Amino acid sequence: MKRVYVVGTADTKGEELAFLADAVAATGAAVARVDVGTRNATVPVDVSAEEVAGHHPGGSSAVLGSDDRGTAVAAMAIAFTRFVQSRTDISGMIGIGGGGGTSIITSGMRALPLGLPKIMISTLASGDTAPYVDVSDIVMMPSVTDMAGLNRLSRVVLHNAAQAIAAMSAKPAPPPDGKPSIGLTMFGVTTPCVTSIADELRSSYDCMVFHATGTGGRTMEKLADSGLLSGVIDITTTEVCDLLFGGVLPATEDRFGAITRTKLPYVGSVGALDMVNFWAPSTIPERHSGRLFYEHNPNVTLMRTTPDESRRIGEWIGAKLSLCEGPVRFLIPEKGVSALDIEGGAFFDPEADAALFEAIERTIMPDNTRRVIRLPLHINDPEFAKAAVAAFLDIARQ
Repeated sequence: MKRVYVVGTADTKGEELAFLADAVAATGAAVARVDVGTRNATVPVDVSAEEVAGHHPGGSSAVLGSDDRGTAVAAMAIAFTRFVQSRTDISGMIGIGGGGGTSIITSGMRALPLGLPKIMISTLASGDTAPYVDVSDIVMMPSVTDMAGLNRLSRVVLHNAAQAIAAMSAKPAPPPDGKPSIGLTMFGVTTPCVTSIADELRSSYDCMVFHATGTGGRTMEKLADSGLLSGVIDITTTEVCDLLFGGVLPATEDRFGAITRTKLPYVGSVGALDMVNFWAPSTIPERHSGRLFYEHNPNVTLMRTTPDESRRIGEWIGAKLSLCEGPVRFLIPEKGVSALDIEGGAFFDPEADAALFEAIERTIMPDNTRRVIRLPLHINDPEFAKAAVAAFLDIARQ
């Protein structure tokens, strides 16, 4: 039987946790009360902190009994995430917390599939929520008052949240039907290519285009890990540049990890690997003085990658894609990788491109499923988009 997981630190937020769980149960929903506190619970729970802590790689002793609260909170976050990943009966999750509780509970929520209802009632919900939400679909709900005992306002907030999670859990969205979904990555300087690909495939696929700004690539890969994509056309891998060279829109070290884990049909390319992103010129680190820059707009400045940097980028991508056991086609546009990297363009640099292409060909280990394909085209040429479509259809139908 599926249950709504009501999660909190029953040592410090016991009264609020009990009220919230009772409010959810009053709707008729099945409830599991989960304690993620690091001290003795003050109210009855269905899943104890000891049980959750036991999912830590170091066992419950790595979580409980520490005199350092920061260490205990960080360890409980790891344990709760692994606990969540072990459960198959979650219809929705709602949590309450201050700073520590919010950190613990949202760590677990981020491990849940996209689309599964998640609400976090938090004292931090009206500030910068990016560290807690990341690329998930957590709903952050402000508690308004601190959680230091129930009051007339907190009862209303908790009641409303209970109604919301109960309704979302009772009536989940119907499963998608019709066209399968694919993920595509795009930047302004690769827009003509990706738009053409999406136009060509839209009659057969639900095309989800992600802006390659760090969060875009991570979101696409989260969807892949969640089983919501049938393939990926990763034309714009520029987030790797920012990861390796200190740009402001970086990927994480797990870029391409979802492709390895899921073995989805994958077509990739070198879109916008000629640039590292920074904000306004005044924010660019001094170590980059003397480099070639292009002012994309008053708030975004682009730095051209050098041959040595391009070689390192190609090796990093190649090493990642060599781990993929699913079908991979990686297309190299020999005449340029972005709208700026074209003959006469601000970032035209055949030497840097050649270093990038050579590194990719050298490090992607070809086999029956992985192939690197060179094309005498620019990335935004219509023929390149057609080649990408043909490559994807070829592996998607295998």
